[in-house]
This record gives sequence, C-alpha cells and structure tokens, in this order.
Amino acid sequence: MSTSSSDEPLNPEPEPIAEAPKIQGNEKENENKNLNPESTDPSPVDIEKGNQEGEEEEEGECGFCLFMKGGECRETFINWEKCVEEGEKNDEDIVNKCFDATSALKKCMEAHPDYYGVILQAEKDAEQEVHNQLDQEKEEKVAVDSKSEDQQQKQESQ
Repeated sequence: MSTSSSDEPLNPEPEPIAEAPKIQGNEKENENKNLNPESTDPSPVDIEKGNQEGEEEEEGECGFCLFMKGGECRETFINWEKCVEEGEKNDEDIVNKCFDATSALKKCMEAHPDYYGVILQAEKDAEQEVHNQLDQEKEEKVAVDSKSEDQQQKQESQ
C-alpha cells in the first residue's frame, strides 16, 4: 500500500541541523572567507582587511574592538586605540593626550547610530547610573550631617 501525503502528520518533527561540512585544504584560508559579504557584522574578512593594510591585529582581540572596527568608524577607532596605547606606554595622561581622538571617535559614532547606537546608549546609561549614585551619596551625606547637627544641638541644650 502506498502512502499519500495526507497520511503524513501535519507538524512533523524538525530535522536536526547538520554540522557545516569541513572544507579540505588550507584551513586558515577557509577560516577567513566571509560567507555573507553584505553582512554588517565584523567578520574575519573585515578583520583581515586591516592586516592587508599593514596593521598587526592582536590574537584574541577583544570583542568590543572587533565590533568597533566592523563599522564606519574603523579608522577613527584605530587612531584612538593607537593614541591610548602610546599614552599607556609612555605613562602619559590619556584623557588629555587623546582628547581630540576621543572627540573624533564620538562624533563618528554619533554620525552612524544605526551601527554604534548600542554603544552610545550603553554609555548614556552608565553616565546616568553615575549621576544617580552621586545623588544618592549626596542625600546620604546630607542625612548624616543633619543627624549630627541635631545631636550637637541636643548636647548644647542640656
């Protein structure tokens, strides 16, 4: 007896996803191929571009750095990164030394909120948290100062 398509269950179990096939040959070369060239995610191909331009990428570079280099502000970020590294190496005040590089990076990121918006929002949230903590500390200090003044007045009146 042959089975018709109406005998099959309406919601069959999904097939398990097979592992991507291993490609024989130069694994390092295959590792650096981007399967989706239109992707905005930093990929090995995007990272490799820096190497082609004579830059040395650190092994195990941080995810934040990879993200920053994956967008339109890549060069601005690299300039900022170099400034910070140079300042650290020479025990310089990084805030003053890299003020212009930091400003340029922030302006670039603000000009590309579609990619860097997540970072900008995290920065805003962190800034707000700092303000909230400072306000809370001020309120606590005022409460402590007020309490000690009340105690001094009580002691003076006795």
